Amino acid sequence: MTGAGLLNFGFEFVEIFAFIVLATVGLAVIFGMMGIINLAHGEFILVGAYATTFTFAAGLPLPLAMLTGVVLTAVYGLVLERLIVRHLYGRLLDSMVVTWGISLVMIQLTRIVFGNTAPGIGIPFGQLPIVDGPVYYLVLAAVAVGVLGGLYALFMWTEFGIRARATMQDEATARSMGVDTDRMYMSTFAVGSGLAGLAGALYAPVMTVTPEYGTGFLVEAFVAVVVGGASVLVGTVLASGLLGTVNAAVTNVAGTFMGQVAMLIAAIVAIRLMPDGITGVLADWRENRGESQ
Repeated sequence: MTGAGLLNFGFEFVEIFAFIVLATVGLAVIFGMMGIINLAHGEFILVGAYATTFTFAAGLPLPLAMLTGVVLTAVYGLVLERLIVRHLYGRLLDSMVVTWGISLVMIQLTRIVFGNTAPGIGIPFGQLPIVDGPVYYLVLAAVAVGVLGGLYALFMWTEFGIRARATMQDEATARSMGVDTDRMYMSTFAVGSGLAGLAGALYAPVMTVTPEYGTGFLVEAFVAVVVGGASVLVGTVLASGLLGTVNAAVTNVAGTFMGQVAMLIAAIVAIRLMPDGITGVLADWRENRGESQ
């Protein structure tokens, strides 16, 4: 591979890795930590995108418009959790059906209220001088890494994170030790919702915002969650790295469509060989290694 080819591959990988991470991380928090299969995840992303585009069109600077999208999506998720989702914990199939219905309602309401398109936002920062692509994709990659680092710090190093993990692992014990588990569920769902809104806000400048906007994120998000396995952050990173590498390599040779096809084939093979995901394999390996010692 030539130097230009390596640069193009690197840029493709960075672009796809950032997309998968940002599309996945909100879903991973809600599913991996709370056991809710949120089929309305795309529409949470949609809320962030619409809030960003309309507040930007109203004159708000783009960073503040994006922050508005994140906050409004988190608030929307909070309200939805209080009204509906809180009754679905431990009811996996019910959560799928209800959130799917929410998804359909949100798409149609968006079309009725706002029409089929939203105001456009130009891609900021211009083009890269060497690789044929926007500088903004590098910014997205940096934000994706920052989000992963921030989540790790939140859930591993803070009292909130300790209480949240305790609630998800053993609710009864956590409650008996004084943890307000109801508040933990509510807060964690709001965090996952806000992360979905962040994805919608960040990609509003590079994707056409329509009522079906969120569906463009769903395949990568669910595939990455399943391939990654139970560990939210490690699974997201490893699955995004694996799928991003396959997608970037094939895209660089055969185009975007074939890159998507190759990524899905890689996901099918990974799920077949690793039913518990990449982190499940790592957990088994650590357990076997400990027993052997």
